[in-house]
Amino acid sequence: MELEEVYRRDLNLLVALKVLIEEGSVRRSAVRLNLSQSAMSRVLGRLRELLNDPLFIRQGQHLQPTQRAIEISLAVNEPLESLRLLLSPTHFDPKLCKQHFSIATTDYAMQTILPYALPRIYAEAPNISLEFRPLQHEKMLEQLTGEGCDIAICRPTHSIEPLVHEKLGLVSVFCMLSKSHPLADKELTLADYLAYPHALIAISDGVKALIDTALSDHQNPNTVLRAYHLEAALAIVDKMPLIITVPADLAYLMAEKHDLIVKTLPFEFKPFEYSLIWHPRCEHSAAQIWLRNLLKQQCGKLIDKRVEDMGLLCDKSFSASLYE
Repeated sequence: MELEEVYRRDLNLLVALKVLIEEGSVRRSAVRLNLSQSAMSRVLGRLRELLNDPLFIRQGQHLQPTQRAIEISLAVNEPLESLRLLLSPTHFDPKLCKQHFSIATTDYAMQTILPYALPRIYAEAPNISLEFRPLQHEKMLEQLTGEGCDIAICRPTHSIEPLVHEKLGLVSVFCMLSKSHPLADKELTLADYLAYPHALIAISDGVKALIDTALSDHQNPNTVLRAYHLEAALAIVDKMPLIITVPADLAYLMAEKHDLIVKTLPFEFKPFEYSLIWHPRCEHSAAQIWLRNLLKQQCGKLIDKRVEDMGLLCDKSFSASLYE
């Protein structure tokens, strides 16, 4: 029988057959399926017509299934149970999850958000596997559809419809200096910022373009190094009076690791939004919801930790420049 022909059959009748065999009574089966006894008798008639078999022989007050009814019941037991489980609300247990997740992300998120979240992810779901792919802003829709990525973590740089997104936080930008820098113990002024040499790190979602916009009425910073990774700038930060401008979380992380000084920008800079982005196909997946919620929670804790560790809680204007 072709699939289209199966579609035209009332497969609910197979559930009724199973109940009739279990109950051995039209009356009790009717009660269990919330039908009248006459309606249940009609269901039995339709079953006999569908399966071309009497299905039951009456023995006193009991219905005795025929061999054909028993064979059919045995054959549909497993599919019906699978269907029952599929349609039943389930509690997602991450410890039992063996799913593979693919995440498209930026270098910034790879160095800040994800290292903070990964220990908890694997503590809660030790059997999952994760794959991180470089985010391609212009191909993000394709990455989240045809290329099978589940989530993207980035700053949306253009319309992302029909994708779904949720804000992780507003990220600002800080400067990093060596402790031997002439400005290490001084307030960083705009004139100083423009005069001293800069390292430009192509690490997160067009930060340079945002800085250029903020400084549109001023001369361009003196950029002496352009690199894809911070390591190049860190290699010379003690050799020359370099200013490295990067997102706040990354600035704090690297400053702590490499014993650098962190300073706020000496000009107004509008923080940019960082988001979780996913395709509507993943909207209601229990596993996907768990992962998204965990990433949001860990990102919030990361924000709180950075603000507290840097002693910014007492300075509301300063902490507001970090995140919303």
